[in-house]
Amino acid sequence: MRIAVVILNWNGKQLLEQFLPSIVSHSIDAGIYVADNASTDDSIDFVSSNFPSVKIIQNKINGGYAKGYNDALREIDADVFCLLNSDVEVTQNWLRPIKDLFNRESNTAIIQPKILDHKEKDTFEYAGAAGGFIDKYGYPYCRGRIFNTLEKDNGQYNDIASIFWASGACFFIRKEVFNQLKGFDESFFAHMEEIDLCWRAKNIGVDIKYVGSSIIYHVGGATLNTTNPKKTYLNFRNSLLTLTKNSSGSLLPKIIVRLILDGIAGIKFIFQLKPLHFMAIIKAHFSYYYHLPRILKQRKQPSKLTDYWHKKSIVWSYFVDRKKNFDSL
Repeated sequence: MRIAVVILNWNGKQLLEQFLPSIVSHSIDAGIYVADNASTDDSIDFVSSNFPSVKIIQNKINGGYAKGYNDALREIDADVFCLLNSDVEVTQNWLRPIKDLFNRESNTAIIQPKILDHKEKDTFEYAGAAGGFIDKYGYPYCRGRIFNTLEKDNGQYNDIASIFWASGACFFIRKEVFNQLKGFDESFFAHMEEIDLCWRAKNIGVDIKYVGSSIIYHVGGATLNTTNPKKTYLNFRNSLLTLTKNSSGSLLPKIIVRLILDGIAGIKFIFQLKPLHFMAIIKAHFSYYYHLPRILKQRKQPSKLTDYWHKKSIVWSYFVDRKKNFDSL
């Protein structure tokens, strides 16, 4: 099995200096690529000079995560793509359990490793933790992370488990399935595009798995941190687009509740004296309405995914029932 580890870069020389050595050292059996999103720094010169074994793909524009990977992966011949953030430290033999599972299970098309926090290595990291799930209103959460509550890694997720979505921080996918799904939705630009892709993958009947014996450490927020209103805008807008595009059954009641919950989040931002984040939610909703005719045309009626829904709203469970850990849901 040929695995291509593909790192998307945009003006990320400092991250490549810090993290590319571990990737090269611990990924001997894989091809390693840096897909550059039209950087204006000297990051690509750095890679060429210091890591001649790493192949470079030059994208013509910065199309974000979605278009950046769509464009780059057309240039790569491999059986499995590993889409890896540039702010990730990998560990020895991290690829072996992933490769073994792909070889054992032909219907498993997408895999995520255990993602721990690079700054607190005994704690799960926000962007994926131990595998993702979603509630009926489109709010994502993880084993090991619900909203901003992060669990310590005590070995509770040292398993192989079926999940609903895999994190874009480290996202393994069979090339044939990526091509069948026509890649990421480029209108997302960044954030939630991996959840949309996973949802579409589930709707064609393939399996998505988490492998706890493969471990990586993720910095998180290195390119767009949580204090940036643009991240709030992309997360709220793209979550609505994903829910509208992929969910089964009656759509309107879900969207109405979701818009109300978003409004409550906006009011919370006002009380927290974060007016730019409040405005980001308003902007996200207007962008959603703009994209709605196109998304409704894409919408299909997939099979029900009852095994992967949180029966209640995760917002209710977390904020009202005070259930902060995945195992308490």
